[in-house]
Amino acid sequence: MREETSAARENTEAAGEEQYSLNDDRRVKVLTPGALVAKRFFRNRLALLGLVMLVAMFLFSFVGGLITPYGQAEIFYTYTMMEKEYVGVTRNDSLRYAAADDAAFATLDQAQFVLALNTGKTEFSNNGVDYTFVDEGGDVYSIYAGGKLVAMAYKDIVNTADGMPELPFAVRHAALCAFAAGESGFEADGAAYTLDAEGNILQNGAEAGYISRFVVQPKEVGVVISRDFKERLEEALEGDAKEFVYTDPADGVEHNYSISYDASAKVWSVKQETETYVSVQYASPSLEHPLGTDGAGMDMLTRLMYGGRVSLIIGFIVVGIETVLGVIMGGISGYFGGWVDNLIMRIVDIFYCIPSTPIIIILGAAMDGMQVDPQIRMLYLMLLLGFLGWPSVARMVRGQILSLREQEFMTATEACGISVSHRIFKHLVPNVIPQLIVICTMGLGSVIITEATLSFLGLGVKFPFASWGNIISDVNNSFVMTNYWFVWIPAGICLLITVLGFNFVGDGLRDAFDPRMKR
Repeated sequence: MREETSAARENTEAAGEEQYSLNDDRRVKVLTPGALVAKRFFRNRLALLGLVMLVAMFLFSFVGGLITPYGQAEIFYTYTMMEKEYVGVTRNDSLRYAAADDAAFATLDQAQFVLALNTGKTEFSNNGVDYTFVDEGGDVYSIYAGGKLVAMAYKDIVNTADGMPELPFAVRHAALCAFAAGESGFEADGAAYTLDAEGNILQNGAEAGYISRFVVQPKEVGVVISRDFKERLEEALEGDAKEFVYTDPADGVEHNYSISYDASAKVWSVKQETETYVSVQYASPSLEHPLGTDGAGMDMLTRLMYGGRVSLIIGFIVVGIETVLGVIMGGISGYFGGWVDNLIMRIVDIFYCIPSTPIIIILGAAMDGMQVDPQIRMLYLMLLLGFLGWPSVARMVRGQILSLREQEFMTATEACGISVSHRIFKHLVPNVIPQLIVICTMGLGSVIITEATLSFLGLGVKFPFASWGNIISDVNNSFVMTNYWFVWIPAGICLLITVLGFNFVGDGLRDAFDPRMKR
């Protein structure tokens, strides 16, 4: 037997392998605490899946934002044919009033005139002035005061010819009276005018104006409506047409017009089809925009990238603020105990009783009223969320330090004369770091959800900055939600992946730091 063992030893030495005895410490492979935690973590498949999800979202948000050729607030435009309201048309079936050049006929005067007309009278008084009026026929009335013509009431309207100066009151009055009487001409202001059956007013063979009951009002400043367009439009209205085509003689461009009638307002709305430079709103996914565009005409994929960057940064900063405040307050409370502990814990209780959601809503509305800059607003949001969230961290740190401060190593630090701050932050707090890592990882998902909720309600991140919450808030009606899925579903998926990833990693870290929790 000894010969066989000696032979085996000789063979091993000959092979160049070193033989260890059973009690040799070198036979045991010792791992550091950190390596043990890492080994347990990477054995957890859900934790690895969460880590992969987080890495993917970080690359998507931070690297993708650098690669994309678009800006987060860049709006895309295109030319398209759109119908724009061009003119409004009414048929004048009510009396209008015009005062002579050197007279006044106010609203109260008009009311007294209507009262007298309805009661069959031919005279009325107002403000000590006596008026009489004459029915010229054809809904035209001449109003006199002291035997002098001061105003007229009419339904037919005298329009000025294209390129001609506005006709004076005397000419318009004489033209309406002549048109009502069926006369072929009249004189006014020392000039003779010719009037045909169609209401055209001619002076020396040139058109000076025309009479019509249709009132055409342009909807844009600077638009001049020609006589020819009005006549074509009147023909279309009299024929109950829904659309017509008109070629502008000024530029020779043919335009299509649509006509709709509002019975309640008794107004025809005429819309012109023109090439308009508009934003590309809710464009479907394409090679140029893989996830389409939103309601403002911005690229959705780019907004998602920058939105993830903002949401993740807010999450980390808020959790950092919570951790710093919680470690300081919890460390002091747990180490000193006594009245200091009671005081800090009562402060924690007060913070737990604060209605955080109403406060955030009030402050958000106040910042909206003051029109706070979006970047400053985002900073206020992070400070507010961090300031309201530290009590849970403080309680956890306090509980851990209460159990650690009575152990032997703390007695040794006191015997060595180490200062109180060094005892707390150099010896106690490092022993709480594993639990801090877990609670911070789990809290990141909650903070991101909170920020998304506030942004969805319009109280968080504001334009031009993007966040997953305010991207989803663009879905403000059922039509957008059901027809433009590419606006809100990708943002919801990003939120789901990120929060789920943080939860998986948090669970994995908790099990890695304390394997007994699995039992």
